[in-house]
Amino acid sequence: MKHPELMCTYLNFDGNCEEALNLYAELLGGEMDFCLRFEGSPAHEYVPEHWRNKILHAQIQLGPWTLMACDAPPGMYTKPQGMHVQIAVDSAEEAERIYGVLVQDGTITMKLERTFWAERFGMWVDRFGIPWMINFQGDVQ
Repeated sequence: MKHPELMCTYLNFDGNCEEALNLYAELLGGEMDFCLRFEGSPAHEYVPEHWRNKILHAQIQLGPWTLMACDAPPGMYTKPQGMHVQIAVDSAEEAERIYGVLVQDGTITMKLERTFWAERFGMWVDRFGIPWMINFQGDVQ
């Protein structure tokens, strides 16, 4: 691949994109550096009035990684499947901190623990419906 820096994760939400991105930015040490709402864009006429303050497109910068997202228009949202947003961290403590926040009101699919490939690994779906994995390889080779 010539330009791997052009790849990023793009998430769709069912009306709670702003809340999710604010949490992710705070938790992961990033900031929302772009936010476009339906209102004021040519797309505002295609959504109901109550949806116009929702996010048409936004992004947060997390170091060299960009996470993009939007609120899918009513009736267009589908739950993510067949994928996870994966986070690699530098310590077991960092894995536990991030996991501890993002599993709140979510569904754990694999408890954060030591595995044969990682000192800490866990999987869950957060309260916004986004599937996550976290990995700290640590001393496991």
